[in-house]
Amino acid sequence: MSNHFTKIKQYLQELELQIAREIPEDEIVIVNDEANGITNLVIDCEYPILVVEQIIMPVPKVPGDLFKRLLQMNRTLVHGAFVLDSEGKTVIFRDTLQLENLDLNELEASIKSLSIALFENMDELLAYSKK
Repeated sequence: MSNHFTKIKQYLQELELQIAREIPEDEIVIVNDEANGITNLVIDCEYPILVVEQIIMPVPKVPGDLFKRLLQMNRTLVHGAFVLDSEGKTVIFRDTLQLENLDLNELEASIKSLSIALFENMDELLAYSKK
């Protein structure tokens, strides 16, 4: 287990995020903050970066203007972006941060950006998910 993984776990505890699961051999932590809309947020130490990913929803069978709207939503995000998984079947929030100089404030800002993005776009994302 690397020093980065240990540091990330300490940060998550300081942020009072519920650690739902750890996969130490892969340096992955899965956290929840249900009060802020975060469930099964994957935090993966992939040196030299930290990958933060939250599944948002499956891509609807008829996506309409979903992809255009996601790009427009991305314009307002402070950290991270709405992206598609490698198969193009799932919308994900994803952020990557440099592990070497990562501090608590930067990790907190990334996670808060996700919460804000979900709050600001919740109704629209829910409408797309029902299509």
